[in-house]
Amino acid sequence: MKHKLDPTDRKILEILQADSNITNAQLSQEIGLSPAPTLERVKKLENSGIIKSYHAVVDMAAVGLGVSTFVMVSLKGHNKENIAKFVSAIQTIEEVVECHHVTGQADFILKIVASDIPAYQNLMLEKVTTIEVVDNMQSTIILSTFKDSKSVPLP
Repeated sequence: MKHKLDPTDRKILEILQADSNITNAQLSQEIGLSPAPTLERVKKLENSGIIKSYHAVVDMAAVGLGVSTFVMVSLKGHNKENIAKFVSAIQTIEEVVECHHVTGQADFILKIVASDIPAYQNLMLEKVTTIEVVDNMQSTIILSTFKDSKSVPLP
């Protein structure tokens, strides 16, 4: 559902995407409103679902996650039942940090994180390939990341 955003809402979203730890007082100063209406606008954006959550961005290498991959997955049959089985199984694998239902050659694209190649290989063999509806997979290891923006451009 599309919500109507005025310029102040857009400015709030731009600022919060850049720094979600900003205080309400700092935010209100930057957008030119007093703190009470600023907080009210932020709460409205949260309650409407435009702001879904706030997260810390973790340096994966610093916590021992040295390998990230994209995996294209094709199912044995692209039907509602198989999609539901696959999605349900993927929800239980914490190393799968993203799962996207896509068009094209594959049915899904996963982003998977692991400590190293042997851990990734074990994860694939023990968890992902055992999902009964999986037909085919193609993995691509991420060597370097040059852009990983968590901010979305606001129309």
